[in-house]
Amino acid sequence: MHGDTLPDLNNVHDTSLSAHHQERRTKWVVLVTALMMLVELTVGKLTGSMALTADGWHMATHVGALGLSAAAYWFARTRTGHRAFSFGTGKVYALAGYTSAVSLALIAVALGFESLSRLVQPVPIQFREALPVAVVGLLVNLLSVKLLEHDHDHASHHGGASHHPHDHNLRAAYIHLVADAMTSVLAITALLSGRYLGWTRLDPMMGLVGTVVILNWAWSLCRGTSRQLLDACASEADERLLRHELEAIDDVRVADLHLWEIGPGQRSCVVALVTSNPREPAYYRERAKTVLDLSHLTIEVHRCEREH
Repeated sequence: MHGDTLPDLNNVHDTSLSAHHQERRTKWVVLVTALMMLVELTVGKLTGSMALTADGWHMATHVGALGLSAAAYWFARTRTGHRAFSFGTGKVYALAGYTSAVSLALIAVALGFESLSRLVQPVPIQFREALPVAVVGLLVNLLSVKLLEHDHDHASHHGGASHHPHDHNLRAAYIHLVADAMTSVLAITALLSGRYLGWTRLDPMMGLVGTVVILNWAWSLCRGTSRQLLDACASEADERLLRHELEAIDDVRVADLHLWEIGPGQRSCVVALVTSNPREPAYYRERAKTVLDLSHLTIEVHRCEREH
């Protein structure tokens, strides 16, 4: 039996540099969002506006989630190559993303309960004072989305390719910001309708719409991150592709194959081959690399006698 393992150190290094860049941008977003949160809470208290106060606390939860994303980038970057992490720190991003998904779901549930309570027992809203701050809040949200938009589009573009899984931490931060922007749009729509059309019940109804949309995003994010945390199969199509490539060599048969994500843009694979004419493991490694980009690849080659 022969065995060989390949760690792609250059890939790990490139991921660390990318994470450092995303960490800086996320910190800026946390700062801008935190400042707007303080403004909304202050103005909400001074004007007695429940709409602004609720949105301020809603934004505070996003500050916590975005802070978690920045912390995940810092933790992963400062421990790159640490021997305590067998396959690197890539799963820290998935863990942060999963935690953010749970917090996003809790935010949506709280928003839904508040909206239902306002439908049953309407709360007076000072439309004139609340509208300008709500508009500023939307502009801040859009600015924050713009700060992360390039990185998110880049990650999503590569995530569509079979050899570049998603950065779940970045996706979580982005979804939090988009959710905040969406709730701001719904709040402005409700405030305008209430002030100029007298549709006061539209405010809680918009809150219920936001609840459904945000819960859907949270579920999608939770499902994607949990697969990585549980070492689920990265791609059945890629497994079949790799199996086909290796079994095209001589009389090779793939006895065992495991392919899983270990971080954004990084996957690990373990393959056991059976053949009556074994070659050097390096040969099978090069053939595997022609179809898949793998950060870690372990190949075992077992000799078996050809049946007559």
